[in-house]
Amino acid sequence: MIQALKKVIPAFVLDWYHILLPFLGALIYRFPSKKIKVIGITGTNGKTTTVEMVSAILKEAGYKVGVLSSIRFEIAGRSEPNMLKMTMPGRMTIQKMIRRAVNAGCKYLVLEVTSEGIKQYRHLFIDFDTVIITNLSPEHIEAHGGFDNYRNAKGKLFKAADKTHILNLDDEHVDYFLQFKAKEKWCYGIDFKREVERTVRAVNIDLSQGIKFKVNEIDFIMKIPGKFNIYNALAAISLGLSQGIKLKTIKKGLENVVGVEGRMEEVISSPFRVFVDYAFTPNAMEKVYQTIKGDKRLISVLGACGGGRDKWKRPVLGKIAGEYCDEVIVTNEDPYDEDPVEIINQVAEGVGEKAIKIIDRREAIAKAISMAQPGDTVIITGKGCEPWICVVGGKKIPWDDRKVVKEEFSRLRDI
Repeated sequence: MIQALKKVIPAFVLDWYHILLPFLGALIYRFPSKKIKVIGITGTNGKTTTVEMVSAILKEAGYKVGVLSSIRFEIAGRSEPNMLKMTMPGRMTIQKMIRRAVNAGCKYLVLEVTSEGIKQYRHLFIDFDTVIITNLSPEHIEAHGGFDNYRNAKGKLFKAADKTHILNLDDEHVDYFLQFKAKEKWCYGIDFKREVERTVRAVNIDLSQGIKFKVNEIDFIMKIPGKFNIYNALAAISLGLSQGIKLKTIKKGLENVVGVEGRMEEVISSPFRVFVDYAFTPNAMEKVYQTIKGDKRLISVLGACGGGRDKWKRPVLGKIAGEYCDEVIVTNEDPYDEDPVEIINQVAEGVGEKAIKIIDRREAIAKAISMAQPGDTVIITGKGCEPWICVVGGKKIPWDDRKVVKEEFSRLRDI
């Protein structure tokens, strides 16, 4: 019904509707963002992990913090899972949560900001103190009508927030974001050649166990793996420095982050390893495979992003899995109103002959575990810690990849 109405209602009417809602939310909750420092974190990948890192640093510095991310909502130490299946909540919810954070005495609120949320003006009437971009690669192309529109949606956040910008100098699209005016800019990276006024660079990098690196003669040692997490950490370090927090305090805060739910989360460690990760973009999935690929076999379970979305990615994701993984099981993810068999076939086309197609996600996970030998690694991508599988007619099936992995591992071990 809603989709049918969207087809007949003029675009400018929808735009005004989307603008009116955040204004009403801000009005009802008395423009709460003016009484708290709101940090907006956007980018294609790494948003949630960076939110967690920023939050940990601010807490270590002694501040009360509010958090709105794809995995959880937190107000001054009280946390609850995000069950909305939305990374960035609706306008009323955001304004209500900001007000709750203000009332709880929070100094900061850290908000994960999506291109779809920006497209629907959910960022309006939020007085951002700082905005951070992690990286940018092709995503949500069909929803935005092209990569330039997707990039420009992210740009609207930086255009609207002119206080502090934090940018990834190693990202190929950084010049686009550097053009936006801000009172203060911080830039971070590893390989960048240029110099700007405030830069944070990681050196002496060691990826052998977790991540180790040095910033300004301070050694950072974190248990989470992957070079991409160094970039997430650098974004968080830049935020801390921009707020006048000492680097030694930032180090303590970051080293409190021993893992992020559903992000490179190791669910089984012996006799083989099983990881669950949220990765559903080509860039993110390739980095995940590169990080955990070892000498033994790599077995993957993957689907594709939700039905009706970014169909171009399906064979691309399959091809990447086929290149990095020894065994590839293609399964259901979030088909919504689309035929899940057709989605699986499109992913499997990219995989090639090694594709094993199993429509039931539990059976697919069980198959991967049954195939694993001591020393092998199983990686299950696409959902992370998401609590639902979304199917036809708006129905949601309760789900947790991590719980299913443990159940199937226990069942197979007892056979």
